[in-house]
Amino acid sequence: MLELMIHLDSDSGKPLYEQIYDYIRIHIADGKISRGEKLPSTRLLSGYLQVSRSTVELAYEQLLSEGYIESQPGRGYYAGDISDLYLTGQAEKQNQKERKISALEGIPSSQSVCRYRIDFSSDENEYRYFPYNAWRKISKELLAADDPSLFCAGEAAGEMELREAVCKYLYHARGVNCSPGQIIIGAGNEYLLILLSQVLGGGKRVAIENPTYLKAYATLTNLNYEMLPTGMDKSGIRMEEIRTDNPDIIYIMPSHQFPMGTVMPMKRRLELLHWASEKDHRYIIEDDHDSEFRYKGKPIPSLQGNDTHGTVIYIGTFSKSISPAIRVSYMVLPEKLLENYYKNCGFYASTVPKEQQKMLTAFLNGGYFERYLNKMRRVYKGKHDVFLSLLKKENWIHKIYGDYAGMHLLAELNTEKSALWVVEQAKEKGIRVYALEEYMISGTKPSEGAYATLLLGYGALTEEEMKEGIECIRGILL
Repeated sequence: MLELMIHLDSDSGKPLYEQIYDYIRIHIADGKISRGEKLPSTRLLSGYLQVSRSTVELAYEQLLSEGYIESQPGRGYYAGDISDLYLTGQAEKQNQKERKISALEGIPSSQSVCRYRIDFSSDENEYRYFPYNAWRKISKELLAADDPSLFCAGEAAGEMELREAVCKYLYHARGVNCSPGQIIIGAGNEYLLILLSQVLGGGKRVAIENPTYLKAYATLTNLNYEMLPTGMDKSGIRMEEIRTDNPDIIYIMPSHQFPMGTVMPMKRRLELLHWASEKDHRYIIEDDHDSEFRYKGKPIPSLQGNDTHGTVIYIGTFSKSISPAIRVSYMVLPEKLLENYYKNCGFYASTVPKEQQKMLTAFLNGGYFERYLNKMRRVYKGKHDVFLSLLKKENWIHKIYGDYAGMHLLAELNTEKSALWVVEQAKEKGIRVYALEEYMISGTKPSEGAYATLLLGYGALTEEEMKEGIECIRGILL
């Protein structure tokens, strides 16, 4: 095991975890730490450097996410093979470019782990409990089979065995009624929206909740759809605005609206389905965001499960429930749109590698996914309860909401300052928090008299990080 002689400068202005990250990254890139060499445990290194264990864990997590180190369950951390990584300078330039693009688009950047010691991002997951052994076993068995079909071109809509597994899961977990033939597999929701635009055709008017998931809004805008930012009430998207604007398509997240956290009640769902059925070629895109993680009340089935007229297009992903790295999403098309799909898009090659699809199929069919999901529900429920209890003690919070599901909640602030001001003040202390207005569609703003509101994610945070982050916000506001 290596002993790392890292000189930490507490007066440099650079967070301590970033100094540890830089030291190990540079030494692996230079070959001074060899591939496969064991690194000290987080406990040993934190004791040796006289820093908190969470500081070392944050550095290791970033190195792990970038491929500089590898984690072997029960054994520790090892220097990884970086032969396929960009040179350090090139990688940093690319990160800066991505952050700049995110800022230009108005999409809150997820490339913030290197810059902040604590990040209340709603995009970060907890990966310590992932069944690495099961995933490794599936991978080895798949490659050991010497199956030539693994290297042949697959089906455009995705491998049938995977679509069958997804179909079974969606029926039992979300009440989605469909056949495997209605399911399209793709590398991410944005790609599926691009496909969908070729199925539905151009020139559509799309009503979308505001605030919203801005990547979906940007994708649909880039497809030259006329976007209609639509306000929300306590039940979700406003029906009176829908009636006035008369869109062709409505894009909604009824199970757990992002970022507001609204769970759409049955009455509003039925109103939307009735609207869609009143006129031909009207559709509802149901983005089933964060539907797997619900902490209060009974599970609510998908909107698609109540659709009797074939007007709901259902989109989901394994990014939250497994990992965003596998890049597997799925779309359920109404049967009446399948002919258009195969005519306009059936010749496209699948964007998800066949090996990845087969591994995911085995993960689903082998029961691994169900066991992992149940475990993560308990983990995130525990984080949710701890975080909520900590926030309820703070007198700078006026109201907390959006806490029924998902991995973030919203906190209205007792302050005359704007939420964006709080975000900037926190940045100076190495803490990343998010203002609700960052998720407003460009050209719109919160209603007059609305409380300054922060969006606070907790999925990847430890209890200590939650406490430290809350203490920082308290120091800013009080």
